[in-house]
Amino acid sequence: MPSLCRDCLHQMQSDATRCARCGGPRMLRHPELFDLSIAHMDCDAFYASVEKRDNPELADKPVIIGGGRRGVVSTACYVARIRGVHSAMPMFQALKLCPDAVIIKPRMNAYVEASRQIRAMMEELTPAIQPLSLDEAFLDLGGTARLHGAPPAVMLARLTKRMKDEIGLTGSIGLSHNKFLAKVASDLDKPRGFSVIGKAETAAFLHDKPVRLIWGIGPAAQASLDKAGIRTFSDLLRWDRTALSARFGAMGERLWHLARGQDRRRVSAHEPVKSISNETTFFEDTGNPDLLDGHLWRMAEKVSDRAKAKRIAGRVVMLKLKRSDHRSLTRRQALRDATQMADTIYRTARALFDQASDQGPFRLLGCGLSDLVPETEADKSGDLLDPGARQRSGAERATDAIREKFGADAIRKGRSLR
Repeated sequence: MPSLCRDCLHQMQSDATRCARCGGPRMLRHPELFDLSIAHMDCDAFYASVEKRDNPELADKPVIIGGGRRGVVSTACYVARIRGVHSAMPMFQALKLCPDAVIIKPRMNAYVEASRQIRAMMEELTPAIQPLSLDEAFLDLGGTARLHGAPPAVMLARLTKRMKDEIGLTGSIGLSHNKFLAKVASDLDKPRGFSVIGKAETAAFLHDKPVRLIWGIGPAAQASLDKAGIRTFSDLLRWDRTALSARFGAMGERLWHLARGQDRRRVSAHEPVKSISNETTFFEDTGNPDLLDGHLWRMAEKVSDRAKAKRIAGRVVMLKLKRSDHRSLTRRQALRDATQMADTIYRTARALFDQASDQGPFRLLGCGLSDLVPETEADKSGDLLDPGARQRSGAERATDAIREKFGADAIRKGRSLR
């Protein structure tokens, strides 16, 4: 049986439960271990792990990353997860389950820096990396064995070992013959897992598994599938292709393929970003115009900063509001020119907000850009109806230069302090 020690990276043909070289127990065995090349790497409780790494006093404590009592959980460490806390859970509910949790506001700069370090390690293995977020990515290591002198499984085990030794963070690997199964595999043995799903075992593995394993099957889709009597992959296999497509449209076609473990999507290093947004949930519902205006400006700045960093712009500004009854209001405004400027994003979002402000108070506010294009297509003609737009644009570029040189807080607009 092809085997790999995840501690010393020794390769062997063995059924032993301990490594013949170092005696370690973390043995990985699978008939197709050295033949598969599509992987999904998912950091373990990423935000919380960064916080625990940077503050060792938190090591054994339940840690929740998120906003105040009116916010939601971004990430919970495994100590908190044992108590039932999970991502996207309302904070008040998480605190009922885990009243002794340490609540930490997100430090995005620290998470972005850790993500960059991990990404640099990935790039040493393959150029075919498709990031899904700061803490997870698909990798295609096909054809890299000769370059590295080792099969993909060994290089992936080396990656997670380096992450632990050099950055102080852990991750879990899923290895298979396509993206769908690699994603499923990475969730099978967290944290610090390494799971393999081979071609030969695909049908048997999926047979009795719940369809909620499929990435993107949310509550609404699950309810539709339940109504059709589809709860497991074996249920899916009883439907023919035409019937699935007639019942579920494009999703039905995808389900037919996934039921058979088929996924032809390539690992794309250039997957396009569809939108950029930022939002916040308030501690208390508010209709205070000054408070909301300050938040809106800060969000516009964050969206603008991300657009400039990615060298893209958007043709549509979006505004999102959520009322105290949880009813969501979404407004969009198409622009004459695509933009990446905070001033334009803010002014457009503010105009959209003014149209809906009488429907408050609000518990959530957000804004963003969509219909994205390269930055070379942005902010070209200026606004003939707003003679001051070009001057404000020049001032914003000057502000960006100062912030880049002296730090993000070196210069700020007064409205951002509200």
